[in-house]
Amino acid sequence: MAKRKTKFVCQECGYESAKWMGKCPGCNNWNTLVEEIEATNSRNSHFKGITKAGSKPERISGIESVEEPRIATSLRELNRVLGGGIVPGSLVLVGGDPGIGKSTLLLQVSAQLAEKEMPVLYISGEESTRQTKLRADRLGINADMLYVLSETNLFDITAQIEELRPAFVVIDSIQTIYKEEVSSAPGSVSQVRECTGELMRIAKTNHIPIFIVGHVTKEGAIAGPRLLEHMVDAVLYFEGERHHTYRILRGVKNRFGSTNEMGIFEMKEEGLREVMNPSEIFLEERSEGAAGSTVVASMEGTRPVLVEIQALISPSSFGNPRRMATGVDHNRISLLMAVLEKRVGLMLQNQDAYIKVAGGVKLDEPAIDLGVAVSIASSFRDKPTKPEDIFIGEVGLTGEIRRISRIEQRVQEAAKLGFKRVICPKNNLDGWTLPKNIEVIGVQSVQEALAISMEQ
Repeated sequence: MAKRKTKFVCQECGYESAKWMGKCPGCNNWNTLVEEIEATNSRNSHFKGITKAGSKPERISGIESVEEPRIATSLRELNRVLGGGIVPGSLVLVGGDPGIGKSTLLLQVSAQLAEKEMPVLYISGEESTRQTKLRADRLGINADMLYVLSETNLFDITAQIEELRPAFVVIDSIQTIYKEEVSSAPGSVSQVRECTGELMRIAKTNHIPIFIVGHVTKEGAIAGPRLLEHMVDAVLYFEGERHHTYRILRGVKNRFGSTNEMGIFEMKEEGLREVMNPSEIFLEERSEGAAGSTVVASMEGTRPVLVEIQALISPSSFGNPRRMATGVDHNRISLLMAVLEKRVGLMLQNQDAYIKVAGGVKLDEPAIDLGVAVSIASSFRDKPTKPEDIFIGEVGLTGEIRRISRIEQRVQEAAKLGFKRVICPKNNLDGWTLPKNIEVIGVQSVQEALAISMEQ
């Protein structure tokens, strides 16, 4: 009898070793290597069947260009993030914290497609069919073409897909699905890799879009190997605070569209409701006349979003002042405070700084630098800015205000919401027609922007 070969696989990064080690050389995590039996017939099994056997290379000039038709859902925010709708034959991974609304969103999408007379198969490995029915009743879902299956065996799932031939499939979640040929437990690196590979083969060969739900680790990354994100066509993250009603669907990978798009939903008792104008939501509770509050215009894909940035600067009681940021990069805050101290003369080295983006949004583009810098200076001087002002611009290390992209869309969004004045880089004033219902002021330095914003 042949001796079974074993290997040790890291459950965080997928690193394989012939012997056990306490610390993984791949990701430097401790006690993550688990012994698994190496399958003799699993070599390249997750790539088998994706391409036709005996296919030959073709000249790219001779390949016919065909526009891939998309399946549009009733949720326009989801269509925006996906790049215009669901692409047939695509494999999409949806990740997010527990209880954030992943299953609710996919169940709503399944019901909407089923109401269009499209057979939809919702496979739940974590809930029974009765539990899924209870959630459907709460959401008001009762579509005849929506089929529910409670199964974790990949062979049985594949058989049901081949028999039903659905137009849309949901797997909730990939960590609960197992393949009998793989000896490791469900959720392990080998199981996730093999099951995802099999689902990818089904999606490509049958032209069926498949959405799979992925759990996340305590650091916020999708559990399992990074190979999981490389294999799928699109990766969507569902973000937001569990104690807030607003949820943000953000695309971090998309082979069929932009990765900068963002969709905003509001969690209601009857399910998720899309927010069509998020700027009004983020600014509705803004207090006018408060020092340290500014409004910035950030581009999320093709959509401008106006968000309030709040800063609180207070004298420090300790030797090392605190720097805390929510929604913006902590290192970016330290850089902007250093620019204000060196170029403007604000003594911030003995001040605690607390920066927050209202509404739970995460901003990472450089165009918000000017708004953050003005809010810090406003709180430090205890002088409020004008409530009808909006700030756009990137701040350089020498204190200059640098050019940013898509200035027209940002200014138009500000004018639509009733703002009277936009303070932006001076180099952005050329090459486009300035609107008449809002004043646009170009500045070249942080000092100039602070002088204009805090004039009484």
